Amino acid sequence: MTAQPTSLPDSVQTLPQLWQHRVAHTPQAAAYRAWDVAGGQWRTLTWAEADARRTQWRRALAALGLPRQSRVAILLPNGLDALCADQATLAEACVPVPLHAIDNPGSIAYILQDCEASVLIVGNAAQWEHICAVGTPLPALRAVVVTQEPVPTADGAVPHRWALADWLQAGATPDTAPAAEPQAEDLAAIVYTSGTTGKPKGVMLTHRNVVSDVRAVLGRVQPVADDVFLSFLPLSHTFERTAGYYLPIAAGSCVAYARSVAQLAEDLQTVRPTVLISVPRIYERIYAKLQERLGGAGWKQQLFEAAQHKGWRRFCAAQGLPAPMPQAPMGLMGALPWPLLRALVARPLLAQLGGRVRVAVSGGAALSPTIARCFLGLGLPLVQGYGMTETAPVVAVNALDDNHPATVGRPLPGIEVRLGDLDELQIRGPVVMKGYWKRPDDTARILSADGWLSTGDQADLTGGRIRIKGRIKEIIVTSTGEKVPPGDLELALQADPLLAQTFVIGEHKPFIACIAVVAPDEWKRLAADLGLPDGDDASLNHPAVHRAVLARIEKRTAHFARYAVPRAVYLTREAWTIENTLLTPTLKLKRLNLLAHFAPAIEALYRKPGG
Repeated sequence: MTAQPTSLPDSVQTLPQLWQHRVAHTPQAAAYRAWDVAGGQWRTLTWAEADARRTQWRRALAALGLPRQSRVAILLPNGLDALCADQATLAEACVPVPLHAIDNPGSIAYILQDCEASVLIVGNAAQWEHICAVGTPLPALRAVVVTQEPVPTADGAVPHRWALADWLQAGATPDTAPAAEPQAEDLAAIVYTSGTTGKPKGVMLTHRNVVSDVRAVLGRVQPVADDVFLSFLPLSHTFERTAGYYLPIAAGSCVAYARSVAQLAEDLQTVRPTVLISVPRIYERIYAKLQERLGGAGWKQQLFEAAQHKGWRRFCAAQGLPAPMPQAPMGLMGALPWPLLRALVARPLLAQLGGRVRVAVSGGAALSPTIARCFLGLGLPLVQGYGMTETAPVVAVNALDDNHPATVGRPLPGIEVRLGDLDELQIRGPVVMKGYWKRPDDTARILSADGWLSTGDQADLTGGRIRIKGRIKEIIVTSTGEKVPPGDLELALQADPLLAQTFVIGEHKPFIACIAVVAPDEWKRLAADLGLPDGDDASLNHPAVHRAVLARIEKRTAHFARYAVPRAVYLTREAWTIENTLLTPTLKLKRLNLLAHFAPAIEALYRKPGG
């Protein structure tokens, strides 16, 4: 990399100004790469070409004659259409409302009604028809634009329904002049929270909020014009919007849009990104696959452990962190020099991510220490950060040369932090939201009159760094009075290749228990070892299986207090997904839904002898 880190001039105060700044400075540089289905190949757009497409969309939107700050809902997968829809909306001083492309129709209909969306831009007619079928009145909705043919059938729900090509053509010579640009305190988005409990709330983020966060992250992560981002997290997720979308505009970096999550492994190999913006789940999947291939024993496992241990010691030394505790001798593998271990273990693993990642940012949820140790030990430059939708979202992030993986790093410049009651982390600064859309009481509960935002997260502040201990509301209090934050425990359990998803329970119960989704390949191995049919659901909760799984749990939780170790387990094969309402659109557990879904199983766990 020869390019130098970028900084933004003070004149950039809004997102349209950010876009204009980039187009003016590097018009012919590569801006976006996307898969051309018709041509069967990747195509690259320069900033000037992307701006021409944005102008088309802006003219079409201007032709609708929307008042300033009208809401435009965008229900599209990541790609050039989503980019143009967002940028056109911002340029017209309207407010994007990003929607998750695979959210359920009832949730989408609720958001459309709640934000009083004037326009919906949707990927296909079927999605719109499913939304209509919910029956939610949408009196504010004036137009629906469908980016794929055919347009929705006439249903009387909105005055205008457009196919994208027709809509763009109608705006080619609009009678309406483009709107005056937004101001820094105007809304730049209403982003709906995931709604782990109850209905989602619309977080009002201003241009000042988002641009301030981009400016601060730019100085900490330091992307450059030569960087290539791979965009695969949904743009309805504020983490991706700021760090994977607006940040590359500020840096002049190129963004490649992944074709799908299913094709992500192949796209990583093809695009070979230098910057990864991801959530822990991606690293967890790679780690689980790695553990499956290693098989848990033998020379391959020993080789992997030797490489990870030596690499971790090197990382700790480079960062000035305490050296890890000595571990048992690893035989001949432990005697191998680091260059050989790197060639045999680290490089093949990093090659799965394209082989040239120079910074990988993990956010959106806590990263398991086991996962962090693995990837950092094997040479992936992985930094963990922290934020929330209400803070645009990044509050803190480690730096490559100041990386303490047990923490989420130091607060970004301009952001104040403090601890309130119960060690709750509180935040103040230009990134803090304006409030919740049409919910002044909810806003007052979380945002004080003098600008302090209560996060709901317990934290430590040590040496200028933030360590997140867990969500206050999620902390389990057993009937014996012990307090157990479930997040860290669930992450530790998921380090076992058998346990793909975990949900820890025990509120007002005598002990902690766990419900888990098994990984198919590892389950087949375990069932075979125990002489049980892997296709029989009864095998999942056979006493011999439970004993084996609890032994594995004991190993993974050796560093936890005894009272926090699960003493009972219930296994299932059905994955928890957004579609079955057990995960939020940002892949967090919907704990109340899980409690309801598994109520009979939970009751049975605590009816057992000793329960």
